Amino acid sequence: MITSIFSKSKPINFIIVFFITLLAFVMARFGLETSWSNAYVVIEEGGLFMVCFASILLVNFIVNKNSLSKKSNYEILLFSLFLLTLTQTTNNVNILLSNFFVLLGLRRVISLRSKIELNKKLFDAAFWFAIAALFYFWAILFFVLILISLILYRDGELKHWVIPFTGVASVFVITMGASVVFFDDFFGAFTSFPEFSFNFNSYNSASYIIAITILLSFGIWSSLFYINSIKEKKKAFRVSFKTILVAAIIGFAIVFLAPVKDGSEFLFLFAPLAIIIANYIEIIDEKWFREIFLGVLIILPFVLLML
Repeated sequence: MITSIFSKSKPINFIIVFFITLLAFVMARFGLETSWSNAYVVIEEGGLFMVCFASILLVNFIVNKNSLSKKSNYEILLFSLFLLTLTQTTNNVNILLSNFFVLLGLRRVISLRSKIELNKKLFDAAFWFAIAALFYFWAILFFVLILISLILYRDGELKHWVIPFTGVASVFVITMGASVVFFDDFFGAFTSFPEFSFNFNSYNSASYIIAITILLSFGIWSSLFYINSIKEKKKAFRVSFKTILVAAIIGFAIVFLAPVKDGSEFLFLFAPLAIIIANYIEIIDEKWFREIFLGVLIILPFVLLML
C-alpha cells in the first residue's frame, strides 16, 4: 500500500512530500525564540522553507533526468522523511544554502554522461561547489566528484582537468572583489573557514542515537545492494550511479569533520542517501519486506518527535 503510492510519479506524491517538509520545518522551530509578528522574519523563514522544498525538487529532477531510478518518487519521500527525522537540518541557514548549491553542482557533474558541452558543465559544477563552500567550507569536498568523474570516464584531455580549477578560481576572485567593494578588505566576505571537530558528545541523546543508527544502518545495507546493482546498469549510466555513491561518502566525511555537530551537517548526506535507498527499495522482490522497510523509515520520524 505505502510503496504503491510512490512507485509511480504522481502529483499527489509532491503534495505529500510538501506537507512532510513543512512539518519538519515547523517542528524544528518549536522552542526557538522566533518573532513571527516580524514581517522580515516571516519572509526569511518562508524563503528558507522554499530552499528546503526546492532542494527536494532538484533531487527529483536529477534522478529523472539521468535515469537514476525507475521513475518512482521514493527519493523525494525519503529526503522529506530524513528532514523530519533530523529536523535540525532545516535550522542552519548556511548549510541549507550550501547544500542547495551542492545539488546544482551535482546535477552538472552527473550530466557529464551526455558528453555534450563538457567545458561548460565542468566549469559550472566547480563554480556551484565553490559557491557552496562560501556558505559552508567543507562543501568544497564535493569538488572531488568532478575529478573522480573525469577518472571514471577516462578523460585524458588536459583542458578538462584545468577548467574545474578555473571555476573555483572565478568564485574566489569575484568574492575578493565583492569584499573590497563592501568591506574594504580582500577577505571580508569570506565567512566560512576550514575548522573541524571530532567531538561527538552532542549526539549523545536518545533521539540522535536512534535516528543516526537507523539512517546509517539502512544506508549501509542499501549501499551493499546498490554497489552490486551498478554492474547491471547500462554502461552509459554506470558512472552516474558511482558518482552518487561517492557523494554519499563525501557527505559522511562532512558529518565527521563538521566543527559544530548539531545535526544540521547531515543534510549533505540526505540526497545521495535517498537515491541509494530508493534504488534498493525498487529492487526488493518481496512486497511485504518492501512495505516494512519503507514503513520503518516513515514511522521513525514520528516516533522521534514524541521523545
